[in-house]
Amino acid sequence: MSFLEKLNERYATKAMNGEIVPQEKIDNILEAIRLAPTSSGLQAFEVFVITNKEIKEQIRKIAWNQSQVTDCSHLLVFAAWDNYTVDRINYMFDLTNEIRGFKNEGWENYRQMLLNAYPKRDAEVNFEHAARQTYIALMAALTQAIYEGVDSTPMEGFDNDALDKILGLREKNLRSTVIVPLGYRNAEKDWLVNLVKVRKPMDELVTTIN
Repeated sequence: MSFLEKLNERYATKAMNGEIVPQEKIDNILEAIRLAPTSSGLQAFEVFVITNKEIKEQIRKIAWNQSQVTDCSHLLVFAAWDNYTVDRINYMFDLTNEIRGFKNEGWENYRQMLLNAYPKRDAEVNFEHAARQTYIALMAALTQAIYEGVDSTPMEGFDNDALDKILGLREKNLRSTVIVPLGYRNAEKDWLVNLVKVRKPMDELVTTIN
């Protein structure tokens, strides 16, 4: 199938059957997240992979009791940096220099520009910027899941503060943004499974300015 055919095929799965997704498929989805583009290449987030039954049950209670949270195979939690710091910025620039094996003057100037700007900004502004990066990575995860034959459901319907407490994210200087159950659909219980995908007509969505 083409990429567009795959996108048309996927949907937000409303019921999952508990079947375990092979680790190789999960690894490929995580690799897609790792390879996703992010602002300045900082990858200002972490991903937590939850398979523990008790923890998933705790999360379901603060996620509008959505069954996918406990019936999925793996639950992904995206958590953004709570702030941009000198150490966090320097780590990614140093890692780049180490992997590439050389320093570039333009790259080092860019590092200094970020160091002069980001850490001085309000922490909430920085968190909101980092949080947006998780949604770019989210799309990479959803897309790779399609190719792996794995169903998924992106969710914002949960209590972020409660989830942060369950996973101890604030102590890690992180804040949750979005969660994604991965698994296989339970077609008999999924009211959405056979419904036609609905999207705006192209002429209502796209404006071309020549």
